[in-house]
Amino acid sequence: MELLVDFGLMSLLLLIAQLLRSRSRLLQASRIPTAMVAGVIALIGGRYVLDILPFSERSDGGTFLASYPGYLIALIFAALPLARPAGKPSRVQWRHVGDMFCYNTICFVGQYAVALLFGLLVLDRLFPSLPDGFALVLPAGWAGGFGTAAAIGSVVEPRGFADFLPLGYTSATVGVAVGTIVGMILIHVGMRRGWTRVVGTPSALPSSFRTGFVPESERSAVGQETVNAAVLDVLTWHLALPSAAVALAYAISTALPANHGIPLFALSLLTGWGVRWVIGLLRLTDSVDPRVMGRIASSAADYLVGFGIASIAITVVVRYVAPLLLLFALGVVFTLWSFWLGRRIFGNFWFERSLFTFGWATGVLATAIALLRVVDPKSKSGTLQDYGTAYLGSSFVEIAIVAIVPVLIVRGIVLFPALVLLAVAIAALVLSRSLIGWGPADPVAIREGEAGVLAATEEP
Repeated sequence: MELLVDFGLMSLLLLIAQLLRSRSRLLQASRIPTAMVAGVIALIGGRYVLDILPFSERSDGGTFLASYPGYLIALIFAALPLARPAGKPSRVQWRHVGDMFCYNTICFVGQYAVALLFGLLVLDRLFPSLPDGFALVLPAGWAGGFGTAAAIGSVVEPRGFADFLPLGYTSATVGVAVGTIVGMILIHVGMRRGWTRVVGTPSALPSSFRTGFVPESERSAVGQETVNAAVLDVLTWHLALPSAAVALAYAISTALPANHGIPLFALSLLTGWGVRWVIGLLRLTDSVDPRVMGRIASSAADYLVGFGIASIAITVVVRYVAPLLLLFALGVVFTLWSFWLGRRIFGNFWFERSLFTFGWATGVLATAIALLRVVDPKSKSGTLQDYGTAYLGSSFVEIAIVAIVPVLIVRGIVLFPALVLLAVAIAALVLSRSLIGWGPADPVAIREGEAGVLAATEEP
């Protein structure tokens, strides 16, 4: 009953938030995702502020809200292998995918390294009572987002860092706000200085990016019906696959020795690959539509964001407000430095590619896509395509960090992973320079491949 009440109430808030988003010009201008709006409403109406929303409470007086993201992130990780397209990825030019992979690695791995070192050298001296690895809050919420914050929180909270989840969700919320506001400032600066290549202005955004509802002329299919509905509904089939993987992961987790330290989401990723392997053996790979599976993962992410923000304990945030503000200031400096670095690493369309990466390095992929659509509404720069291919390699790096680094930190080992991550980020920087090559220093100069796109998209 608690599960039914809480998910039903959050569903109602998602509907209300979507209607508000479609009508409010202020919300449309802010580019804030609907799930975040629902989460903020739940936070204000919840027990920590107005206490008028009847979310379920445990017998000890706490709420169930904070426990849901841990299970939702397990479902998302289980769906990742199943959402990958069948077959080998198509070959694209190494120059474009290579610089995107190196840049993503620098931004993601580097943010973890810099934050952890900042925590050791600055925060621990200013605030000696902070938990070990407190600075992990920044990259978990910014480079990682709500899902990563939930995943890391499921590891560190039971092992001593009891306040990580509300701090991680706060970090992710602030990151999305920073990404949206600073991103729009960067866009206006880039347009005035001639850094943008593809014609695009904020007013060129499709109406669906503002209202959230896609007009009939712009709609596309969510996926294909790979299962006959007379036998089993296609959504039931696609939802059962990752859910079964999570169930298997939970069974493995309970069978392992106590305090084994392996998070449920990591086991779910492995069992997800296992389910995909079995489906392949049965020659049923084409029965799994990556788009439908991706939508299931995205739906789980919406609820994760809503519950994550709703469960933020404001009293905890206030208690750590000073170190949090220092961390967020560090995040702004690092991401802006990474943005400046992008003009050298990227061979073409450096502004569009750097802006996209800035979006997800401060919050979520939706922020990155929204910013990119402002300056590249028709995807002429190839940023999304190159990111998708590069992410095939980047995802393994990200998953390894999320699965290993928190386990080391809860054991008091902080300096070692920080130095290793810093070395990886520096190695990616050196490789991008030596093996792929950098673009010209002039941010306005026309680069390879841009002239053709400019000619094709030139407007009178």
